[in-house]
Amino acid sequence: MENTKGKKGVWIKLPIELVNLVETAVKEGFRYHHAEPHYLMLVYWIPETTNTLPANASHRVSVGAIVVNDKKEMLVVQEKSGRFQGTGVWKIPTGVVDEGEDIFKAAVREVKEETGIDAEFLEVLAFRQSHKSFFEKSDLSFVCMLHPQTFDIEKQELEIEAAKWMPLEEYAAQPVTQTHALFKYILELGLAKLDRDYAGFSPLHITSVFDDKLSFLYLNRAGDAVPKFS
Repeated sequence: MENTKGKKGVWIKLPIELVNLVETAVKEGFRYHHAEPHYLMLVYWIPETTNTLPANASHRVSVGAIVVNDKKEMLVVQEKSGRFQGTGVWKIPTGVVDEGEDIFKAAVREVKEETGIDAEFLEVLAFRQSHKSFFEKSDLSFVCMLHPQTFDIEKQELEIEAAKWMPLEEYAAQPVTQTHALFKYILELGLAKLDRDYAGFSPLHITSVFDDKLSFLYLNRAGDAVPKFS
């Protein structure tokens, strides 16, 4: 491929209807970059220098929701699939953030979908990064605190085996809570938040300086050193 216009990279976005052209493009030196339901993206780096084309997305984002009522009971579920299937382990509602969905909205949605409980988002308490998880991608998982607004559980039949309000002492007594660091920290974060000894991050609506798009900045507004925004 002759470079006559000073270009360094070539992108080909193939509609799924033209997938038969992939073999031809690959033979010309193109490689896969990413795929979506309606198209394939292929790229070709022209010069004999280090390829600086941006890589495909490397992370998936997920959420876990700590929901505690005024009786100090935590909303927990047992899943019908996954690593905890059939183990009897009770865990907080979790799920993947949809494309174009904000973290706090995903937490509220997952709680509603899995348990039927309406909840108000309060804060992001912590997040965990792990690697080689979903389709070999890395994972950013945000642990969120929510306050329940309804209390009658209607579990999701497709994915949830059982759901209930569990006393924090009972959650703490689970063997998995005592041996698994993530379960242990979820309990400690929930207790610290209830005791007002811990301040997480709440979303602030901001506008991008580049394209005027709205987004959310998560920040800790506790303490006199942090500016307050309206």
